[in-house]
Amino acid sequence: MKYIKSNNSRLEIGSIEESSFNEVLITKYKSVKKVIIVDDNTHVNCLEYLLTTFELLKESEIVVLPHGELNKELVIVNNVWEALTEYGITRHDLIINLGGGMITDIGGFIASCYKRGVDYINIPTSLLGMVDASIGGKTGINLGEFKNQIGVFSHPEVVYIDIAFLSTLPSIELLSGYAEMLKHALISDEKLFDTLVAQLKGKEEFTEEILLTCIGVKNDIVLEDPMEKGLRKILNLGHTIGHVIEGHFMNGKKMTHGHCVAIGIVMESYVSMKMGLLDQKSYEKIQESILSFYEMPSYSNDEINEMVIMLSNDKKNRQGKILCALLTSIGACKYDQQVSEDMFVEVFLHFKNLQVNLN
Repeated sequence: MKYIKSNNSRLEIGSIEESSFNEVLITKYKSVKKVIIVDDNTHVNCLEYLLTTFELLKESEIVVLPHGELNKELVIVNNVWEALTEYGITRHDLIINLGGGMITDIGGFIASCYKRGVDYINIPTSLLGMVDASIGGKTGINLGEFKNQIGVFSHPEVVYIDIAFLSTLPSIELLSGYAEMLKHALISDEKLFDTLVAQLKGKEEFTEEILLTCIGVKNDIVLEDPMEKGLRKILNLGHTIGHVIEGHFMNGKKMTHGHCVAIGIVMESYVSMKMGLLDQKSYEKIQESILSFYEMPSYSNDEINEMVIMLSNDKKNRQGKILCALLTSIGACKYDQQVSEDMFVEVFLHFKNLQVNLN
């Protein structure tokens, strides 16, 4: 079992049966009501294991949400708050979020706002949830096509990361999680990036140690800048364009969050090169590596205009300026880099033409 101290939380990586979870339930939450939030996938694949393994969870109320980013919205949150009220849940009770990034995002938001804050525990079951979404205290829901526009910083009591849950995932979800791991490598360590690419190519095996390394990258940054006032902004690499792509395609060709982030990373790396921050050889390595595994979506000129307009509502913007995290090398990143709308138009046009050659 590996233990990591995070802001107001503890991360435990290893078998959940060997973790402190049962002890925490007995010592801190034995006499309180418990609510487990799942989606329809983790309800089928993960919930029974948890209920049969931990005696104190057998009487838990179960809240089942529809899976998918499209359902991370206020109407769903309101329905859950109403259910919690019907269950008689108080601010002294416990919410357990069992699922991927969507569940830890929305579940954390539900817990942090209900009666001004209920304790919650995250048990991420997806690779993306384990390496990114469940860590760092960001909770949130979408506002229409705009990603995570409503949310608060709120830390879980504990995050239990057990890679055994990854056996329940389809390959597309593993690939989604790898995108965030690649991002962690690109902002910190080129050797780590090379290792992850080798794993995706099947030349190296996925290990708990690599997962731990990627978690450590994010956690160290969050410890230094918990409220995203400075350094933590580099964790947004790929997310300015990635969120726009995800929002734009949310009601049509659904793409996973990680897939959109991967495309965002390539596009923003292109911006880094065009702005003279990143050398061409490094950019070409990033493009070739990532586009080997993540397909570039197709879009029209009209859609380019729609996506560029969406960029003006990115929550990282300030004083009417679109701000990005941009690479200066593979392993180093700058935040709060202003990028013009004209540059984004150029980027989208470049990849609109490029995708024809990639398919």
